[in-house]
Amino acid sequence: MGMKDFLTKTYNNILVSEVENEKGLKVCLIQINRPNAMNALNIELMGETADVLFAVDKDNSFGCSVITGNEKAFAAGADIKEMADANSVEIYYREMFASWDRIRNFKKPVIAAVSGFALGGGCELAMLCDMIVAAKSAKFGQPEVNLGVIPGAGGTQRLTRAVGKARAMEIILTGRMIEAEEMYMAGLLSKVSEDDKYLEDAIAIAKTICTKAPLAVQLGKESILRSFDTTIETGIEFERKNFYLLFGSEDKMEGMKAFI
Repeated sequence: MGMKDFLTKTYNNILVSEVENEKGLKVCLIQINRPNAMNALNIELMGETADVLFAVDKDNSFGCSVITGNEKAFAAGADIKEMADANSVEIYYREMFASWDRIRNFKKPVIAAVSGFALGGGCELAMLCDMIVAAKSAKFGQPEVNLGVIPGAGGTQRLTRAVGKARAMEIILTGRMIEAEEMYMAGLLSKVSEDDKYLEDAIAIAKTICTKAPLAVQLGKESILRSFDTTIETGIEFERKNFYLLFGSEDKMEGMKAFI
């Protein structure tokens, strides 16, 4: 895929566009586009999303991405039709989470703008992003237990890290839906917006991120994510190396001189 091909290509499950800030720096907007299936996530959709984010990572004119759905649903879950008849061996060899793992490793920040339902895989995709901005009416949940399974795209891990063991246990083992305000108070969301402002607010945050030194943003994200994977001592060592590394950047020289 060429540098700008991802903006003109036709996808089966997503819509892709760009939004510029005042300085001409760009945010990539990815809209999940399966309205007849409540934006259920299938393997092809996740592959298309990962391909676009890969292209954004390589394009210096973009600083951030926003993933959204529609007013009714960010994504109401994974596509159960893909899984209903599969046995353990088939689901293992299908590698249905390969694109999820790719998205986890992209350097530039990704913001989820959530309205309506973010359930099951939809909640997991929102948590896979670096921030979540939600409409007041948004509803989150991991109802997989109602289907006789558990979250498989990181839900048991990311939700627990975000809201703590006790609340994660209650949410995942009961399968109940949770209002945006409760999720904000629990620490999962960055912001709760009015229903007609959630996407605008998410794009505003993304535009602000685009104005910051790109390498500092990317190493900041990398350092924060590392905190979930290691001890605090190893995490601080990783942070410090990134801190030292940034002293070799032009943005650091310009930024500190301008501040002084």
